[in-house]
Amino acid sequence: MSTSGHGTGESAGRGLRLAPFRGLRYVPERVGSLAAVTSPPYDVVVRPDGLRHLETADPYNIVRLILPQAATAADRHRQAAETLRRWQDEQVLAPDPEPALYVYEQRGEGILQRGLIGALRLTPREEGVVLPHEDVMPHIIEDRAALMRDTAANLEPLLFSYRGDDDGTEGAAAVIERVILTDPLFSTTTDDGFAHRLWSITDPQDLARIDEDLSHRHALIADGHHRWATYLRLHSEQPAPGPWDFGLVLLVDTARYPLRVRAIHRLLHKLPVRTALEALGGSFRVRTIDGPLEEALTALAEAADEPGNAFVLAGDGRFHLLDRPDPALLARTVPADRPRAWRELDATVLHSLLLEHIWNVPDDPEHIGYIHDTTAAVRQAVRHEGTAVLMHPVHEDVVRELAEQGVTMPRKSTSFGPKPATGLVLRSLALN
Repeated sequence: MSTSGHGTGESAGRGLRLAPFRGLRYVPERVGSLAAVTSPPYDVVVRPDGLRHLETADPYNIVRLILPQAATAADRHRQAAETLRRWQDEQVLAPDPEPALYVYEQRGEGILQRGLIGALRLTPREEGVVLPHEDVMPHIIEDRAALMRDTAANLEPLLFSYRGDDDGTEGAAAVIERVILTDPLFSTTTDDGFAHRLWSITDPQDLARIDEDLSHRHALIADGHHRWATYLRLHSEQPAPGPWDFGLVLLVDTARYPLRVRAIHRLLHKLPVRTALEALGGSFRVRTIDGPLEEALTALAEAADEPGNAFVLAGDGRFHLLDRPDPALLARTVPADRPRAWRELDATVLHSLLLEHIWNVPDDPEHIGYIHDTTAAVRQAVRHEGTAVLMHPVHEDVVRELAEQGVTMPRKSTSFGPKPATGLVLRSLALN
């Protein structure tokens, strides 16, 4: 089995263990284009418009596996499993001939990112090898677990970051920089303007160098907390060692390729903006900005540079900047048993002070949605007469500092990127 035969031994137990696997990939001749069958990660697809766009882009778009559409959850997951089997039978998806690690490159918007895609050994949180920084929601883990059980596959690589050596002349970094000088397995450009390239690494010496390097590292979960928790849950259900001991990830060395950090915004489905503003009283300073959105986001960025917390509310055709929260109210509502960096997070103040104390918004999907794109968040708030709460991103050093202390941030506090495109390489547990 490829995920248990390489790099075993004492060194593999100390840190990251990224194992080669037989990647399941689209056969280019069987699809319209590789770009047309890819998708953003499942939780970034803006439903329903984005879902329909992807479904119509190509009949074999990966969204039919990661977000299948049917009347019930059981039907959705069963449909995804049947679709995956059919696509393999029809040679739309085919496995690579031998186990490999994959070098994955993304270019776009002034960003160059390279990393390694492989099957990462699952480790419990207390080992400190993989550092989560956000809480998770049980209903999402339940849904993703059912999908993975039925498909017996890891359909999307999670995005993890680690800190390699600055010079990049040894270990994994050196292998990556040499491999990218060779011809890639494929090259494609997706609708968002990002160019994607993929290479395979099968040479035993290269795999050994990577294994030795990573065995001394730990990783931060940049994107994929729910899917990592799902990996751990499914692993715990297995009676014996096997392919469920590993999960598909993209590992990026941020010493060489820093990630971009963006905010994830809140959509309060059942709270109109007028009601939200009236409930504030004097708890925040409120300034109204007539627009456009760019002006409101500029004001938010300027406010975020000052001490305190800041948010923009939208949904009534205008934008309302909230800043300078009441210190006494913060002291009463934000839990005091966490580090100062956690207490001062915008997401902490939003959930503890605004959502729980002032607005009394239940923390469940019926009342709160999470949207990555500001325009989409505002548009949906207007359409449904709710409130979009626009956030400012957290600095990566704050995220890592809290993660290393074992402190999790409120869920959906950050959006690291660029995220790997879904559909470029899959991991079938039947093959690995």
